[in-house]
Amino acid sequence: MRNVDLHKDRLSEKERRSIEILEILRRRGPISRPDISKEMGINVVTISNYLDDFIKSKLVNEKELDVSEGGRRPALLDLNPQGGYVIGVGLNLMSMVGLLVDIKGNIITKAQIARPKASVKEIAECLLDIIRQILKRSKEYTNDIRGVGIGMAGLINKKNWSVHWPQKTDHNYTYASVDLPLGELVEKEFNLPALVENDATCACFGEHWLDLNRELKNLIYMFSGVGCGIMINGEVYTGTQGYAGEVSIYNYKEEDLFNCSLGGGCFLKRWELDLGIVSEVEAILSRDKAKAERFFKIANTSKDTIDLKSIFLAAKEQEPVSCATLDKAAKKLGIKIAYLVNLLNPEVVVIGGGLEEAGEDFLNKASIAVREWSFREATADLKIIYSRLRENAVALGAASLVTRKIFAGLL
Repeated sequence: MRNVDLHKDRLSEKERRSIEILEILRRRGPISRPDISKEMGINVVTISNYLDDFIKSKLVNEKELDVSEGGRRPALLDLNPQGGYVIGVGLNLMSMVGLLVDIKGNIITKAQIARPKASVKEIAECLLDIIRQILKRSKEYTNDIRGVGIGMAGLINKKNWSVHWPQKTDHNYTYASVDLPLGELVEKEFNLPALVENDATCACFGEHWLDLNRELKNLIYMFSGVGCGIMINGEVYTGTQGYAGEVSIYNYKEEDLFNCSLGGGCFLKRWELDLGIVSEVEAILSRDKAKAERFFKIANTSKDTIDLKSIFLAAKEQEPVSCATLDKAAKKLGIKIAYLVNLLNPEVVVIGGGLEEAGEDFLNKASIAVREWSFREATADLKIIYSRLRENAVALGAASLVTRKIFAGLL
């Protein structure tokens, strides 16, 4: 395995150009050298040198000839899907997803398990297990796998790859330094370079890279409501040390000074990952036997197995407790998004991380709250949508970040 730094953020001019060529090929291929040259504003000889290197390394194929108005017809170039593969692993509200993808972002193999409800170290073991599953199912691709991308909750220290994980002690949240070198664990066991990035950042990049219109330059990916991925001027923004996107502030020593009526906690205060939806439904049902019986029947669950999925299912059947709770959560989320909209003035807000399973009513009510609480000018052209990559967003984003490094020559 080459000794590479997949977290290198400052790219050379050559590396940036390589990534730009990848972007053009991915979105517009098959395409000719002259057309790539024209789009980048760089002479065709220079572009050809880059492309020749990509062809030699089997990342790019020369395709059928284009129609020409006269003279020699230019060859078309496109990404070679068999040029390499990447494993991406990510967590969302309800599951851990592992994917094997080709360099075009096509999913070859998928493994999925319910989200581990355990410590970060146990989550890490599940992560290693899901990589083992992917490799076991993908033996014919093993020799061409270039690296592993991991989307992980918490603050990722890119200097030593330790994870600062929010731990709950009594009724308070604290950030505990777990010092879990996820990248090292993966590289040691699988002999593959590994990139570790925050889950919301991965999802934001994946959504823009693989789905959204390239012309969109400024977006927020709202990961449940606890964190967000930010893209500014077409580049993911992670801040000075990579910690940008945490959308809550909290000081347990002064908790009594930081409360408001909406939802029992201020919208800037740290929330539960599921916006407190499950605990609120449980509290309501514990006080009303008739409501509980109706809910359990509609959701096909019991008091010991209530989860987000069962609440979303009940809401689709218009069950009153789940509908009221989701309406309240949507408004809280909308208020938090409104603050970010006023601050960053994005073109698009993507809601994901698992909340996209809540249904259109949830999205509509969150959107209404955003528009009611934001400056009218900031929302005039704003689009608020669900994640289109859905449960795969984090894993696809993590894998795509690795693919960019491959083309930059860092892998």
